[in-house]
Amino acid sequence: MKSSNIGGQAVLEGIMMKNKDRYAVAVRKPDKTIALQVETYHSIVPWTALTRIPFVRGIFNFIDSMVLGMKTLTYSASFFEDEEEETQESGDKKTEKKAITEEEQAAKSKKEERVENIVMGLTIAFSFVMALLLFTVLPSFVAGLLKNQIHTYTQRAIVEGLLKVVVFVGYLLLISRMKDIQRVFMYHGAEHKCINCIEHGLPLNVENVRKSSRQHKRCGTSFLLFVLIISIIVGIFIRVDIVWLRVLIRIALLPLVSGISYEIIKLAGNSDNPVISLLSQPGLMVQKLTTREPQDDMIEVAIEAVEAVFDWETYEAENFGEEK
Repeated sequence: MKSSNIGGQAVLEGIMMKNKDRYAVAVRKPDKTIALQVETYHSIVPWTALTRIPFVRGIFNFIDSMVLGMKTLTYSASFFEDEEEETQESGDKKTEKKAITEEEQAAKSKKEERVENIVMGLTIAFSFVMALLLFTVLPSFVAGLLKNQIHTYTQRAIVEGLLKVVVFVGYLLLISRMKDIQRVFMYHGAEHKCINCIEHGLPLNVENVRKSSRQHKRCGTSFLLFVLIISIIVGIFIRVDIVWLRVLIRIALLPLVSGISYEIIKLAGNSDNPVISLLSQPGLMVQKLTTREPQDDMIEVAIEAVEAVFDWETYEAENFGEEK
């Protein structure tokens, strides 16, 4: 199987799909129409050569994914913020809006964009710190408390690794109970189904997408699970008894672990090798928590996002021409 190399993410009532440096966000608006935005993404890395080096490119790809993901999530949320504002202004007590010039409007837009970028940066930084505390610091601290009960370093490292997995899966189970998150997971399922439909040579329509799998080997969920598993393996061989120093080393090694995980995910997306498929199974199992079966109107949104940035007919003709 040759990977289509398209990927994406679920947003609020919509889908973001990215192909090379172009991405599209399709959102089902409150009035049930679909809003579509197509843009070019400029990487935060000014040196493009770094994005092509194996085991290095994964680090920057991960950061770019976080930045783009937050940006598109903010875009999708804006439609529902607008709806709330319109509701508040409805009725006889609507406030008259002062007319402003185009220059004032442009200045206001630039100011809002700067504020949005600052907020986005702070949000990403906060999310990263919280993830470190939850998935790195907490398990290391708990494992350190069990030092007197677990005498060998290898056993403590394994316990620490298992705690990371438990926290990760528990976190997913907890948020999957939230109604809004369940809808996001349904759109996540629609995203995977679209990509699977294309990569199995089927015409991209609602019927074919509906019967495609909602699990995919290149999913970000699988990437995060690989990060946890590889960090466990690395932790067994790097022996440090001082808790705070062990945590510091774990954090310092995250770029390396992320780079390795990215290469595994990339390989998995282009291979049907039985060993690679077996290694992908844990990630596919966890995706049962982060995806749900989508509704047809969600699939329509996903298809629109795909078609805005990817010529699936040419891809299928080149890779499945003889089979068709």
